[in-house]
Amino acid sequence: MSGFDERKKGQEAKFAFDAEKKFRAEARRNKLLGLWAAELMSLEAEAAKAYAAEVVAADFQEAGDEDVFRKVSGDLKAKGVDISEAVIREKMLSLITVASEQIAAEG
Repeated sequence: MSGFDERKKGQEAKFAFDAEKKFRAEARRNKLLGLWAAELMSLEAEAAKAYAAEVVAADFQEAGDEDVFRKVSGDLKAKGVDISEAVIREKMLSLITVASEQIAAEG
């Protein structure tokens, strides 16, 4: 195999690894966001876990984060939790960092 082919394979492997890491971090972020929202809605432990799973599943509706944002925002409003869109978006941003750190720590 030529050096070019080896480098190409290495780049493909790195791309796949980075994509998987990003997917895992976003899924973890969504779970953490769901648990945060569940706490704001005063859900009990099992209901909070179930809700967090719903938030994770909501991410598969369309590309990007808007499906997750709409789910959480709509559910909070439906439960009468007065929270701004900006606060939810800031929480999503902060939790992606937390999720990435947790995944990195797990190895």
